Amino acid sequence: MGSLDGRVAIITGAGRGIGREHALYFASGGAKVVVNDLGGANDGSGADLTPAQQVVEEVRALGGEAVVNGDNVADWEGAQRLVNQAVETFGDLDILVNNAGILRDRVLVNMTEDEWDAVITVHLKGHFAPSRWAAAYWREQHKAGITKPRNIVHTSSTSGLFSNPGQANYGAAKTGIATFSQIIAKELVRYNVKSNTIAPGARTRLTLATPGLDDIMKPRQHAFDPWDPPQISQHVAYLASEPGALTGETFLVQGGTVTMVESWQRGAGVERDSKWTVNELADALAPLPRP
Repeated sequence: MGSLDGRVAIITGAGRGIGREHALYFASGGAKVVVNDLGGANDGSGADLTPAQQVVEEVRALGGEAVVNGDNVADWEGAQRLVNQAVETFGDLDILVNNAGILRDRVLVNMTEDEWDAVITVHLKGHFAPSRWAAAYWREQHKAGITKPRNIVHTSSTSGLFSNPGQANYGAAKTGIATFSQIIAKELVRYNVKSNTIAPGARTRLTLATPGLDDIMKPRQHAFDPWDPPQISQHVAYLASEPGALTGETFLVQGGTVTMVESWQRGAGVERDSKWTVNELADALAPLPRP
């Protein structure tokens, strides 16, 4: 029996791209999967359950168990229904993979309020709301004496961890997700819940919509394809597995490369026992080494 066998997993944004690969990989390992996806465009507009339903049919054709869910993960009641569906359909919930996301790229001086709000809502609230309802369920289970391991895996981005011009909304949301994961890892350890984050590098609808990435991510003939989306799912499965010991960590994952990302930490500084003047600060801070 594998580490996923018999476990119940919710995967958001699982109708296409990386989320689809997660759903198929988890199901191949014996997990029972709730395939969540609104089926909208890259910018979040529209809705179509067809992609999510097709993934469910693929899972079932392989002998696995899966159901479709079309709730909006950024909607409070929708996120609750999503968690309830997993429990009502499969009898439990062990794993939550927060993967749903959209893009509305624009440089700051041209970005609209709607473009900012939409991206922040889908990514940040779309991670918060399912996590909150899953955590509430796990807390009640723990109080009832059911203390088995549970796992949450979140999806950040290099745009959030290292910044990318034209993606202030997306980058801010993705940075927030990584910190959100670290905080709830500390809060939920009492319920035997682990929370970790990945920043994936893969060829998807969203990444290919970013100018310049199409050429970079083209598959190379007769060579290992580091941008192939299925390369990401094994690491997510590890972080979602019962034996996984890590919590509160963030990883860059691309092809065969897995790199742990160090959190915010103190760097070089200056200190004294009296107030600074502006000129004194200018003289003292200028020589400090930059990362």
